[in-house]
Amino acid sequence: MAKIFAGRASARIEGPFVIFLIGFRINRFFAFGKWMPVARAMGPMIRELVAHPEMGFLYAEPMFTWRGVAMVQYWRSFEQLHTYAQDRNAHHLPAWAAFNRSVGSDGSVGIWHETYEVAANRYECVYANMPLWGLAKAGKQVAATGRRQGAKDRMGLPSDEDS
Repeated sequence: MAKIFAGRASARIEGPFVIFLIGFRINRFFAFGKWMPVARAMGPMIRELVAHPEMGFLYAEPMFTWRGVAMVQYWRSFEQLHTYAQDRNAHHLPAWAAFNRSVGSDGSVGIWHETYEVAANRYECVYANMPLWGLAKAGKQVAATGRRQGAKDRMGLPSDEDS
């Protein structure tokens, strides 16, 4: 079981970073042959990325949705994420090609992703009574005290007390 850190914490990460949300949605539940390969494709990619930190991948957290799976990924830069996605020697392109061959536009499985580039020191997060999670796991967990006490402080904005 993951160690729970009692109290409030925040996260710190140096420089800009990227949050990449990716997932799939089962549109036709009984089309197992279509969505099972999609479900199995992410594991080898994540193992490959963890084994090669120079690719810019920092951390990922899977989440289950009503009809599929989503994953929050943290990357050092958009360029590194894009380079990985286009790398002919990596796991992503063969998985993408297999999806297009098997599912294409038949509607049985939906896939999606969203990419957000976050400027240095322009993020806010708090964790209360949690194990290492999210940005705190991708970067470094720090106490939510002092200049990290309030949301505006963590975001680097003037706090209500400064008004």
